[in-house]
Amino acid sequence: MQQQNKALTTMLIIIRVFVGLLFIFSGLIKANDPWGLAYKMGEFFEIWGNKEHFMPSLMLWLDNYKLFFSITMVTFEIIAGMALIIGYRFKLFAYLILLLTIFFTFLTAYALFSGNIKECGCFGDCIKLQANESFMKDLILLALLLILVFFKKHVAQAFSYKIANIVMIATLVLTLFIQWYALKHLPFKDCLAYKVGNNINTEMKPGPTYVAAEIKSVLTYKNKQTGKLEDFDQTNFPWEDTLHWEYADTKNIEVKAAQNEPTVKDFVINSYDGVDVTQTILTYPGNVFVLFVKDAEEANTSNMDALRKLEAECKKTNIPLIGVSASNDIATTAFNKKNNLTIPFFTIDGTASKTAMRSNPGLMLLKRGTIIGKWSYAGYPEMESLKLDLTDNATSLFISTPPPVMDSIAN
Repeated sequence: MQQQNKALTTMLIIIRVFVGLLFIFSGLIKANDPWGLAYKMGEFFEIWGNKEHFMPSLMLWLDNYKLFFSITMVTFEIIAGMALIIGYRFKLFAYLILLLTIFFTFLTAYALFSGNIKECGCFGDCIKLQANESFMKDLILLALLLILVFFKKHVAQAFSYKIANIVMIATLVLTLFIQWYALKHLPFKDCLAYKVGNNINTEMKPGPTYVAAEIKSVLTYKNKQTGKLEDFDQTNFPWEDTLHWEYADTKNIEVKAAQNEPTVKDFVINSYDGVDVTQTILTYPGNVFVLFVKDAEEANTSNMDALRKLEAECKKTNIPLIGVSASNDIATTAFNKKNNLTIPFFTIDGTASKTAMRSNPGLMLLKRGTIIGKWSYAGYPEMESLKLDLTDNATSLFISTPPPVMDSIAN
């Protein structure tokens, strides 16, 4: 009996440490980039509200607080993982983390069986798992957590309550600090295609063994007699039989995922008049600063003095400083004027903007399309510290007449 109890205790310790470390690891990866998880949550809310038509007003409301939910979930993952390891309030945290895992299993099951979402974001952008891999991981976690819950009476706290409380408070403070720092500055580790050192033009090219995704269109028709919906493929849909059938919807299902796709797919910069200037910017031989403004009305303007100083230094050294915004020209012009800037702005897709730059606004330094540096609104650089080679900045970024919007915004 004593040997059985010892074996059980050893097994429970192994499971606790394994599951606890996994949750801490998962939480720390996402704490590196809280906006990444928030955007993934927003993707779920958008699909449920718009595509699935599930409580659209509620999904829209939840989307407004996606960053709060992201921070809360990351914080709980790390705290709960630590609680499992040291046995802190084990019964409470064992049940809570079981409920969280059930919720995660639902999300990964939805991603897998609906086909609407390829990746659940379980380990952020640094370790990408496909939907089937995430689902299997959650099933294994569920089994392990059920064992812990069933044998919860055999788990003892590793430390005294005083020491355990100190450990948990320190974990909470450290977790919140990491996320605060990553949000104010930029992720500690950039795991996206726009990290420093990458060339955007290169990232926009597919791999040598690129194979396009195989898409199948499913057409849904409503039977006018029975009211039932039925799916058809493109070879047998009853488009001519208007007496019995009424068109309802079309769904594009990915039968086979693409292979070796470009890591950057939507990086397009246009003037507000529709002129594509992407390659003009990405092939410019000199240094060029690009200010990313995802949302002009919500942009953080707490460090505008540093940006204005950089703009003045750019004019002296002939380094182009341009802006790209996902907002309309009215909001962008207002942002420029309100902050006493004369930066020429262009348009960029909102998804591309938030992927390339987690900060709103944020600054990127390019040379021939290669990312030399990235800074958040809290840390605009001083020109002297960069020690840039200005040899190739003798020519203007726009050899021909700049797009009209540049002059209109500058004035």
